[in-house]
Amino acid sequence: MEKMAMSRKGLKLLLAGLLVMVAGYVLMMGGVSPDPNVFNYAMFDARRLVAAPLVILAGIVVIIIAIMGKFEDKK
Repeated sequence: MEKMAMSRKGLKLLLAGLLVMVAGYVLMMGGVSPDPNVFNYAMFDARRLVAAPLVILAGIVVIIIAIMGKFEDKK
């Protein structure tokens, strides 16, 4: 049996990083105005401007660790 390039732990970390990134994009959604002629100040919420990008960056860091890290599979 040939060894895979990534271990199971690396693949789990990769999927976890992707889920964290998706959570960041979900935090960035919303703020639809029912009337297009009225400006919606919800667009400048701290959740969208600060929290969501930080969550996305955390997901990217987890993915980089999953790809670059060297993990051993337990047998």
